[in-house]
This record gives sequence, structure tokens and C-alpha cells, in this order.
Amino acid sequence: MKNYAIVLAAGKGTRMKTELPKCAFPILKKPMIEYIVENIEKSEIDETVCVIGHQKEIFENLLSGRVEFAYQMEQLGTGHAVMATKEIMEKKRGTTIILLGDMPLIDAKVINKVIEYHQDRGNDLTVVTTSFEHPKGYGRIIRNEYGNIESIVEHRDCTDEQKKIKEVNTGIYVISNTTLFKELDNIKVNPGKGEYYLTDIVEIMKKDYTVGTFVLWDNQKVMGVNDLFSVSVAEKYLREQINIKHMLNGVSIINPETVTIGHNVFIESNVTIYPNTYITGNSVIKTGSSIGPNTEIHNSTVDEDVTVKHSLVYDSTIHSGTVIGPFAHLRNGAEIGSNNRIGNFVEVKNSKTGDETKAAHLAYIGDAQTGKNVNFGCGSITVNYDGVNKNRTTIGDDVFIGCNTNLIAPIEVGDNVFIAAGSTVTKNIPKGALAIARNKQINKADYAKNLIRPKDE
Repeated sequence: MKNYAIVLAAGKGTRMKTELPKCAFPILKKPMIEYIVENIEKSEIDETVCVIGHQKEIFENLLSGRVEFAYQMEQLGTGHAVMATKEIMEKKRGTTIILLGDMPLIDAKVINKVIEYHQDRGNDLTVVTTSFEHPKGYGRIIRNEYGNIESIVEHRDCTDEQKKIKEVNTGIYVISNTTLFKELDNIKVNPGKGEYYLTDIVEIMKKDYTVGTFVLWDNQKVMGVNDLFSVSVAEKYLREQINIKHMLNGVSIINPETVTIGHNVFIESNVTIYPNTYITGNSVIKTGSSIGPNTEIHNSTVDEDVTVKHSLVYDSTIHSGTVIGPFAHLRNGAEIGSNNRIGNFVEVKNSKTGDETKAAHLAYIGDAQTGKNVNFGCGSITVNYDGVNKNRTTIGDDVFIGCNTNLIAPIEVGDNVFIAAGSTVTKNIPKGALAIARNKQINKADYAKNLIRPKDE
């Protein structure tokens, strides 16, 4: 028998007050729905159906090929959302776990434990519960004198006495597919809200089925993210857990409370990360490297023994022994060779530099490819845009580019070339040449007085 997951992600999430649907809102630069799907993929779940509706195209782009989609275009409650999966799920045989799409901290370990508990106990329905000291907004778990679950009462419908109950419904359920779609038909619309509450399935099933609970003690794993404040709470929890994992694996993090590392980042041991550093996406940091302070790296690979400080690195690769920064910017597929120096206020965009290349300060390398041992003088620029198209610059090995040089692309510079400072180069330069592309200097004796205003007396 297979295990299935239904993820409910059709709502607008109006309390978020953002244009994005709630379940697509980023947590550490990754949509929260992706955390849930990734953990489902790591668990014992065989197939997943995601219920979407509001701005469904966003979820289709995010999760295409990873889940099946069911559509709830009119949001009429959680029971109605699950019913939207009937055509896909009804004929499948197995155990289904129902999860909420705004619960990014749930992990594969919890998912597996809940399913295993449900199957070992022989339950027909298992409700996952937890406790909060201040459970406002959560449905309360009502138990009978024997401690068995009797019902779930939504917060708005609770009596004053019921509001004192700290055990709450997490919104996670485990049930067999055949039972689920048989009993969903018995859920009636709530007259107060005009919605179908999935919570009603407890009272419906307790008469003829075995209904149990799985109590989860770590309530943060099932916290719902419903507004921007709860986004910050979820990020803080994730940040702490991720940083602890890396530190235990041999990564030195200075002032970890100021360091943010994304869920998918891989960092080898013997790496040092300094304060105010942000590493996200599918970034890889290899041994011996030093990152930060005040650095952001996203979807990039940093090889061994690299230093990156006070800099921004997006979608790029840095090879071993290179020093980046301070105040450098790598982006759009930049690939920096080994033992490079990319220094103060240097930007590299969609370019590849060879080994031993240096751009120490105030340079722009865009849409270019350089050989090894190239030196960019201060203020050197590859002029890649002609107002209509982006054009490429190709530079050979052992080239010296003097200060304030403009290389007007498309252009090719051969090996062993020396370009004089202040040149604006518009033609290819052959191997071994000295290029001088500037006007002849003219000095007019005793002429400056005609250009300088006398000081006011």
C-alpha cells in the first residue's frame, strides 16, 4: 500500500498583505510551499497532490513535475479543498496525510513518525495535535473523560471554558483514501462561515471508526505562517536550526545570530563565516574558505580557500584561492578563475576570467572572457552595450590593461598585449602589440589663467 500527501495551498492569505499568495511567500528566499514539498520528497510519501487556486500559475511554475495539481477556485473551507482532490485520489489505495501549505517547518522525520504511528495503532483517523501556552486562533481538542478525542472546536466557536484548553489542532490528519472520500460527503456547511470544515470529520467518524491523536511536543514545527510577523518567527527558528547543524559539522560561524544560511546551502567543514552574512539558494561553500563579514551569496559555488568579504555574489562561481572584495559584485553567471583578485568596487557580470587575473579596484567586466594573468587597471571597462545589443569582449593571456581603458565590444585582444592607460580601444589588438588609443597631449604655455576665475576679494 502506498502513502500519499495532500497539501492545501489554495488560499489567498489576506493577512499577509502582499501580492503573492501566502504559501508562495519566501522564507529565507525560498517559497514556503517548497519547504513542505522538499520534506515530503525526503519522507516515505509516494505521491503528492497540491490543492491550488488563487494565483495557481505561481505554484504550477514552482512545483511542475513534482506534484499533481487539484484546483479549488472558490475557497469554501478545508473540507471543500480536500474534496477537490477526489478525482485524482479516490481510486488510489493507501494512507493519506493531509498537510497545510503554510506550515514550512514541518520535516520528513515528523511526517514519517505520524504515518508510522497511525498505521501501528490501527487508527482509521489520526489527528496531529500540539499545545501552545497562548493558543488564540487555533481549534481546540475536546477530549472525553477517558482522554479520547471527541471533537475539534474552532476558536471562534469555543466557549470561555473551552478557550482555556491549550491542546490544539495542527491541521494535519492521517486517514485511508477510501474512508476519507466516503466520509467527506457527510461534512455539512458551517452556517456561520458558509464553509466546509475538515475538523468536522472527527465527530463524524468517532461513532464507527477508531479515531486517535498524535501529540507533537515541538509545537514550532507545526506553526502556521499567516502574517509577516510569523514569517520572521519561522525564519528565526530555521536560521537557528540550520546554523547549529553547520557548526556541529565543523563550520565556524562568528555571531551566528547575525548569519542567515538557506535550507539548501551546502558548506564543507573548515569554513569560517563572519557576521552579517547571508548565504541562500543552492549555494556551495568548500573547505578553507572565509565568507564575510557583510556578504551575500546566492545560488553560487565558492571553491577551496576563497575569501569573500563585504561583497555580493549572485549565480556565480569562484574558483580556488581567489580573493573577492571588499565591495565587489559578481552576478549573472560570472565565473572567476583560480587565484584571482577581484577587489574594491569591481563588478563582474556574465563573464569568465582566467587564472591569476586581477582587477583590484574600480573596474567593470561585463560579457567578457579573459585568459590567464590579465591585469585590469583602475577604471578599466569592457563596454558591452551599444544601446541596442550586448556585445562580448575576448581577452587573451598575459595582457596588461592600463588605467581608465575602455574596450568597446565586440572586440578581441590577443595574448601578451599591453594597452596604454587612458585608451579607448575600438579595434582588435593582435598578439604582442602595444595599443595606444588616445589623443596627443598638447600643452599651451601660460594659458590656464584664461580658464580660471579670480577668487572673490
